[in-house]
Amino acid sequence: MSSSLSSTLVASAARCSTRRARLSRLFTEGSKSRSYSKNEAVVGNIPFTNVLPKPRLDYRAITESVVYKSHNAFNRKAPLPVGALQSVARLYAEQKDVSSTLNTKRNERSTIGERIRRSKGSEEKQRALEEAKALKTEVGELEAKLEEVEERLLGLALAIPNDTHPASPLGPEEAAVVLSTHGPEPKPADPKRDHVDVGRILGLFDFEAGALVTGSSWYYLLGEAALLEMALTNYAMSIAIKHGFKPTMTPDVVRADIALRCGFQPRDQSADPPVSQMYHISQHLPSESSHNHPELVLTGTAEIPLGGLFANQIVPASALPLKVVGLGRSFRAEAGARGADTRGLYRVHQFSKLELFVVCTEEASEAAMEEMRCVQEEIFSGLGFPFRVLDMPTEELGASAFRKYDMEAWMPGRGSWGEISSTSNCTDYQARRLHIRYRRHTSPSPNPTPADSPTPTSHSSLPFAHTLNGTAAAIPRLIVALVENGARFDGEGKVVGLELPVALKPFWIGADKVIQWI
Repeated sequence: MSSSLSSTLVASAARCSTRRARLSRLFTEGSKSRSYSKNEAVVGNIPFTNVLPKPRLDYRAITESVVYKSHNAFNRKAPLPVGALQSVARLYAEQKDVSSTLNTKRNERSTIGERIRRSKGSEEKQRALEEAKALKTEVGELEAKLEEVEERLLGLALAIPNDTHPASPLGPEEAAVVLSTHGPEPKPADPKRDHVDVGRILGLFDFEAGALVTGSSWYYLLGEAALLEMALTNYAMSIAIKHGFKPTMTPDVVRADIALRCGFQPRDQSADPPVSQMYHISQHLPSESSHNHPELVLTGTAEIPLGGLFANQIVPASALPLKVVGLGRSFRAEAGARGADTRGLYRVHQFSKLELFVVCTEEASEAAMEEMRCVQEEIFSGLGFPFRVLDMPTEELGASAFRKYDMEAWMPGRGSWGEISSTSNCTDYQARRLHIRYRRHTSPSPNPTPADSPTPTSHSSLPFAHTLNGTAAAIPRLIVALVENGARFDGEGKVVGLELPVALKPFWIGADKVIQWI
């Protein structure tokens, strides 16, 4: 092994060790920097709002497959604390033991209560009262211990990523497998087609004003570019509706708890140094009243509020699948590393995004993923640029995805393929955290009901649903692909206009003086 490679591996191992140590502290240290709302509970330094029950994870499945879960976390480069899975197994056994003892003591207390009511002599009653007092202390101590064990157990288990589809490739992004290619032959790479330069000449973008008004990686869409955003949104929406997706406008502000339950870390504690991945909203309220308000963030994707739309609900199996397409603004605090990926519109802090979201039974989720892929392929095929579908490898799955497809468009100005969409099957990862369940037997009511509503049905017949999400249109990325593939040049090689697919014309309003429909 070369010395340079050895140094790289040593440095990589050191970084992984640092991330694990940071995450380990996340689950063991108490919060010192933030006062939490009275509507929030803290599990391992992570705030969960009391408006939803705590996540309900499958501890038995974890403890019965510690070896697989360990290998899976390693393959996904999940920053688990050292020994986390073994600790989950140990804490789960301890939880069951404490819970069993607690139940026994509670039964004893009930028996003593009955003795007190039936006692005839004062001496007998006094002895029973003393026993009841001692038992009350024991029960209180056991309840406190059980709560502490359950919080530690949940805090560690929440860091365990979803399982992985057996067909998913192993390794980093470079290990992705191309499943299919679509569209025309890719144009040769050409810096003259760079969307920033083409857009500046045609008066489509103003990055300088965006930087002045807000900062780097913010922008203005002008003229035909602004109209192009609206046309792309309505075009993609029309195809999603055709395939049975219900149109939805989502809130762009959510509780940090909801983002966390969907698998998004509002603050990446495993990074070195830690970074904020979302914009956090400061309440700017008097200190004495700030504890009444939950932590809020700007959404990174409409997937988060769409998942929240079904939180704490029990859906009749006959009503599934539930398919929605949501339009929202996405806000990303980290716009990316320096280089080509941060140039122009490719990686920005705010953008419009149309998101597909499905809730279905556990048996139907793989078929639903293929259906979503077909919807996306139909959307992008109508736009006329070359694109390909990738089966993403383990290190690109994040925490929630069981399997993920990415779609990349050829962008000749950048000289590379660029991601324009992804589709993820999250199985029951999000549903267990958001409490999205379904009733196997036919319900007389066609509408979802609150999960805490009285029902004679046992939990065993209320399995957790599977959720899937996919990008129908990430507008800036599509504009990059359309501008770089559609730029028109005169005989001298100067930019004179833009060719756009005729599929967008029915959704176009206003001027199109630089547009040629093809």
